[in-house]
Amino acid sequence: MSNTEVEETIKRLSANKYVKEVLIVNKEGQTIKSTLDETLSKKYSDLITKLVEQTTFVINEMDEAGTNDLSFLRVRTKKHEILVAPGISQLTISRRYFGTNNTIRIFNQRRLQFLEAEANSFPNDATKQVEYYKELLRINNHNAVITRFERGNFAHDDECFRAYITALAKAGQADKVLPKIIQKLEQSGVTGVDGASTRATSTNDLVHTIVKSQGKKTIAEGGPSVTTSNAGNKENPIYVVIEGARGYMFWRALRWVGITFTYAFCIITFLSIAMENSGLLKTGGSQSEFEPSSQQVVKFSDVHGVDEAKEELEELVEFLKDPSKFTGLGGRLPKGVLLTGPPGTGKTLLARAVAGEAGVPFFFMSGSEFDEMYVGVGARRVRELFAAARRKAPSIVFIDELDAIGSKRNPKDQTYMKQTLNQLLVDLDGFSQTEGVIFIAATNFPELLDKALVRPGRFDRHVAVPLPDVHGRMQILSHHLKNVQISDDVKISVIARGTPGFSGADLANLVNQAAIQASRDGAQEVGMRHMEYAKDKILMGAERKSAIITNESKKLTAYHEGGHALVALYTPGALPLHKATIMPRGSTLGMTVQLPEMDKDNYTKKEFLAMVDVAMGGRVAEEMIFGKENVTTGSHNDIANATNVAKRMVTLYGMSDKVGPVAHPEEDMEHLSSQTKLVIENEIKSLLENAQIRVTNILKTHKDELHRLANALIEYETLTQEEIESVIKGKAINR
Repeated sequence: MSNTEVEETIKRLSANKYVKEVLIVNKEGQTIKSTLDETLSKKYSDLITKLVEQTTFVINEMDEAGTNDLSFLRVRTKKHEILVAPGISQLTISRRYFGTNNTIRIFNQRRLQFLEAEANSFPNDATKQVEYYKELLRINNHNAVITRFERGNFAHDDECFRAYITALAKAGQADKVLPKIIQKLEQSGVTGVDGASTRATSTNDLVHTIVKSQGKKTIAEGGPSVTTSNAGNKENPIYVVIEGARGYMFWRALRWVGITFTYAFCIITFLSIAMENSGLLKTGGSQSEFEPSSQQVVKFSDVHGVDEAKEELEELVEFLKDPSKFTGLGGRLPKGVLLTGPPGTGKTLLARAVAGEAGVPFFFMSGSEFDEMYVGVGARRVRELFAAARRKAPSIVFIDELDAIGSKRNPKDQTYMKQTLNQLLVDLDGFSQTEGVIFIAATNFPELLDKALVRPGRFDRHVAVPLPDVHGRMQILSHHLKNVQISDDVKISVIARGTPGFSGADLANLVNQAAIQASRDGAQEVGMRHMEYAKDKILMGAERKSAIITNESKKLTAYHEGGHALVALYTPGALPLHKATIMPRGSTLGMTVQLPEMDKDNYTKKEFLAMVDVAMGGRVAEEMIFGKENVTTGSHNDIANATNVAKRMVTLYGMSDKVGPVAHPEEDMEHLSSQTKLVIENEIKSLLENAQIRVTNILKTHKDELHRLANALIEYETLTQEEIESVIKGKAINR
């Protein structure tokens, strides 16, 4: 823009009645000169000439209140700005204004100060007050409008009152709007019907003014327009929509999604349960779940140590091979066979041997496989299992761990808990002897089964599968050692006699452990020492060679175990001594093991007293060598075992003269009189004290032997029966 154009613009602005002054401000917003200063007016042309050469001249024209007048003029350089400020409130600065925020702020402040000064100078001029009120509303200073209007020191008209009502509405005091309007109308003296009509009309006008103002604001901010014509009456009501904050809308949407997913999950779960129980989800190949087992065929020749149980099951094989042999004379085969016995005795193996010998399909399931989280699944699986077995008849159905579904029913149990058992009872009783389907079940706890399940007609035969005796153990060991390379020093009879109480699974584990140890030692064959190592590991636990044991603790343990060993050697009726060790095994620091030469089914009073004496030997040895004040907690298990044996002698076996041949089981103790309880307690205590006296006499008599045995245990850590007998005689050990 040239100097001539600038001067013409300045002249045009000077002629405009709205232009009050021209400001020159620096970059920091400080006023340098004003047109109110006469010196500036004289030098104004020269100043414009100098600045315009390096200046970008910007002119913004506003079309506000129906005018096309130039609102302001700004000449900007690197250091200064020349502003032409408007003097009316209707002309507002556009947001497109190309200037600094600081400049706009100063411009607004000076304009507000000017209008305030005008309003204060002419308090009776309502027009001045309206201009000031509108400027305050423009900068959102609503409280200032409310305070000034309510002060009552300045003139006001309807325009001022409208500004006041608008300020109340925008300041969040909308509840005061209607009372103020009514008060205004009452002050104007409007009464009667016409007054009411006029009051309503005036009220509507004011409301329309507020709505129109809000609508213009919405349009200016880019929102939807508000129609103000005839709004707010009965025919054309105003609809208000309240929107929450952005965070509220987010949590509201999140809650809606969560509720939707929850309902969907519940509906899908319900439908899946209903469809599964109704059979709609079944496919043609669903019966593949109940296909015969295809594992390796087992014969009766693979079963050892349970000859009596094997003989009973051979009848089932004959029935499956030739049913007419039994039905021809009017006999019928048992519908079900229940195998009972301790774990690892071969119950499952016997059932597989029956299927293998008969050559019929074998259906196997565990008791825990029937029930799941859905009600009715167990009963359905029982039906499908027996249906599949009937289609494959002749066949065998074997359920292991029957107590999982056949436990005794309780009237307090829920109905769904009984469905599986009830279905099993129905299917068992529904068999006929010509169907060719044999039901075999196994359990370790026959006493837990429901009486309706084990009655004749369902389980006609109960077969006990006990732990193998010494001959059975020899057969089992011979069977498992067939595929193991053993040395000539392995004596199966010795191993069988030294493993009383071992089940078939324990013996198989013993052979496997021995073979593994021989491989670790690099031996070509499994020797007797490997078998002994495996037996000791099963009986006493694995050695803890890395455990750090002090010399004092090792010495105390040696005397403790030596006391057990000597009492076992010199007490009549005690079980033969097998081995003594102070090598930590499992959770113990030492151990003395006794093994019977043959299987024992019952015990005498003499043998029970010997058990108590041997158990007390360790504690008495500690007291004798180290004193009563140095007795350790290592004998707590020995005392518990001795007390248990003495208690059984008094309360169960009638081996007390004072209590007599009366049985007092543990569950009946609370019903006994206090006098009887006192007699029982005194008898138990007397047995333990007498045992302590006997053990003390034995160890005092053989005190030198106790020292020799303890020193040998400290040196060699583990001693066999032969080595113990040599040590106490003063002989050397050859290793």
